[in-house]
Amino acid sequence: MNEIFEGEALVQEQTREQAGQQSGPHGRAEVPEIQLADPEVVRDPFTVYGRAREQGPVARLVAPGFGGMWAVTRYAEARELLSDARFEIRSDSFLRPEVPDDCEPYMRTMAEMNGPEHHRLRRLVSPAFSARRAAAFRPRIEAVVDRLVDELDEQLARSGDGTADLLPHFAVHLPMDVICAWVGVPEEMRPQWREFGRTVVLGAGADFAAAIPGIVRGARRTVELRRCEPGDDLLTELIRVRDEDGDRLSDVELVTLVWHLVMAGQSPTPLVANAVDALLANPAELDALREDPTLLPVAMEELGRLAGPTILSIPRYATQDLVLHGVPVAKGEAVTAVVAAANRDPRAYASPDRLDVRRTTPAAPHLGFGHGSHFCLGASVARVQTEVAVGTLLRRYPSLARAGEAGRAMDPGAWRLESLPVRV
Repeated sequence: MNEIFEGEALVQEQTREQAGQQSGPHGRAEVPEIQLADPEVVRDPFTVYGRAREQGPVARLVAPGFGGMWAVTRYAEARELLSDARFEIRSDSFLRPEVPDDCEPYMRTMAEMNGPEHHRLRRLVSPAFSARRAAAFRPRIEAVVDRLVDELDEQLARSGDGTADLLPHFAVHLPMDVICAWVGVPEEMRPQWREFGRTVVLGAGADFAAAIPGIVRGARRTVELRRCEPGDDLLTELIRVRDEDGDRLSDVELVTLVWHLVMAGQSPTPLVANAVDALLANPAELDALREDPTLLPVAMEELGRLAGPTILSIPRYATQDLVLHGVPVAKGEAVTAVVAAANRDPRAYASPDRLDVRRTTPAAPHLGFGHGSHFCLGASVARVQTEVAVGTLLRRYPSLARAGEAGRAMDPGAWRLESLPVRV
């Protein structure tokens, strides 16, 4: 998420002076300002953004070298922003590393598209990402998770004291192992893709940039293979897709989709770690889940709301001058939804800071997977793998407990752990 802020500074510098001169009845001078460089914002974003939320629905995010960004803090207003056609996601929202020329055609994913271009791709691929398809894929996710827990068992045995760090020995590998099984990546390529996944989870940097060519070339090879040798996998299904007008996905679009899944599909790593950490911090709720595993689907939604990794959404840019909840916003300025504040808004949830594994709030689904046309494409699969992962850990390790303090990443855009030592 840090790279988003760096890329944002280049765009915001162009409009900051013009926008800063506007005011209104709830003008900019009245909007709370949050310094992203303040250690307290990273240490406890829920309290900082919660205070801003109770002052008003809009805040201003600033940082040294960063031109600033508007932030919507309340649930209803954030949900509205995420589906507001006056705002669009642009490539400026993402800072891409340098890649070889043969990888460049695959870097612009559906996440950066808007309007008819985005709608076309979404229409073609959405049926393959439905909740029904995710449920059908569940047995293969269970097989992946069982294998990962077997590997965790080996690590626990080697430790000599029944302890292990759940991040590197379980959660980090989960998303990429699932993606490989789902997409149809050949078995011989999967060990290397697992290492790619570890690199992607860690974020930007030289190792991340170096992994991109291997992912893209592997995706191209997998598409070619599935055209010749169809299998029971996502790529085979998408290769066969045609709409009523005969439109279909090109090879470039198929490879780009795999790259998109690799990038966006790593969210179960921090979500599983955060979920386990939250349950260990709430023994009564943990005991309730152990006693009644049928609560898992509801509990996972609650954990996604309370302990999801997304703090700030990908920025949206205003396509025109407008007034956002009383605050003038200039064309070209960026606005983000503060998911961490919206998901704990007392206007949407009773006792919003309390973990309740029996909570059902169908009228207010959490915003961890977004909302609107850019709602997370793989949300159904992410939900299933998170539920399977947490449920399997609780079943296989009935005495699972902390073995030390968890280490949290200093990331202003994501609530994620760097370590989670546990004892079984």
